[in-house]
Amino acid sequence: MSESAAEIQPPRPGEPAPWFHAASGVNPRFAISSVAGRYTLLAFVGPAGGRPAAATAQSMQALCAEGMLDDANRCAFLVTLGPLAPDRPKDVIPGLRVLADTAGEAYRAYGLLRPAPDGGSPMIHRCAFLLDPLLRVVAACPLERIAELVALLRRQPPPHLHAGQETPAPVLLLPRVFEPELCQVLIGLYARTGGQESGTMVERDGKTIGVHDHSQKRRFDCLIEEEDLQATIRARISRRLVPEIRKAFQFEATRIERYIIACYDAATGGHFAAHRDNTTPGTAHRRFAVTINLNDDFDGGELWFPEFGPRRYRPPAGGAVVFSCSLLHEATPVTRGTRYAVLPFLYDAAAAKIREANLASLTPPAPPPLAGAAAQR
Repeated sequence: MSESAAEIQPPRPGEPAPWFHAASGVNPRFAISSVAGRYTLLAFVGPAGGRPAAATAQSMQALCAEGMLDDANRCAFLVTLGPLAPDRPKDVIPGLRVLADTAGEAYRAYGLLRPAPDGGSPMIHRCAFLLDPLLRVVAACPLERIAELVALLRRQPPPHLHAGQETPAPVLLLPRVFEPELCQVLIGLYARTGGQESGTMVERDGKTIGVHDHSQKRRFDCLIEEEDLQATIRARISRRLVPEIRKAFQFEATRIERYIIACYDAATGGHFAAHRDNTTPGTAHRRFAVTINLNDDFDGGELWFPEFGPRRYRPPAGGAVVFSCSLLHEATPVTRGTRYAVLPFLYDAAAAKIREANLASLTPPAPPPLAGAAAQR
């Protein structure tokens, strides 16, 4: 089902809020999808210099001063229409951020920018939404009634209980994927060759590139180039992971992307802040992420999924966590020792076509098929 731009209606309670990118004061492509895991007040206030924008900002600033908007449990975004303006309302951190929808894409996605019947300037609708930690709509109202959403927000349970109970993330936690001897071989390879600093993948002018931002990620990766060792890893994944993925998710993984040993070291503050793994053209083909820990003599370094509450996941040495690349997830800082892990992505033939279509936006070549995966039963 689809709707034309003229027919798009604002999302209703129970429906997912459309994801969009908009410019903040520090990020030209701030992703609203990155704020999942807390309640979000999303206010579309029209042009930055207008009275509605100023009045809404003042009310949100008061909530920040009160401590209600704290980023950990609740936050607010003012989305203005048009480019970043000097007279725009100011961010208040934590709690309140102002985004500029420079081309009106977010307003259109929410059904708030519609063609005028007489063919004149588009009609701007100002509206506010309360989103749950999954970025689904709890309630919506015209902007002038945003106080009603604030009152409703005050009555909400803690974010991890927004569904009435805890909701564990839809992940697989599997021991005994790599045997201890293989783990030691891989750790030894890293010790001999060392690692290169690993960046994050972002979209810039239609290209998927790696950038370094230590506030977002601090990790060092070692490429596994030996063909025999790659074949060993493929065999373990094919025989020990693929059948469980098929059973749990009804997905047939047939291809693997990248052979790396990742190192998160307490000495360098090793971590990877909340992110999704398939949000750029060059990563859109990724279906499942796999984390296989190679050791367990470290503290911290756990995985968690903010959309589904505070529960942490840490597989034993040789064990794996498998999860959809669409899930928001974070690798918490390693606070003692060094964590080593193998971190492949899995996908299938249909996704391979997406990767092939997006090759122009990729620097590395496409990976080989996951040999034998489809044949394992």
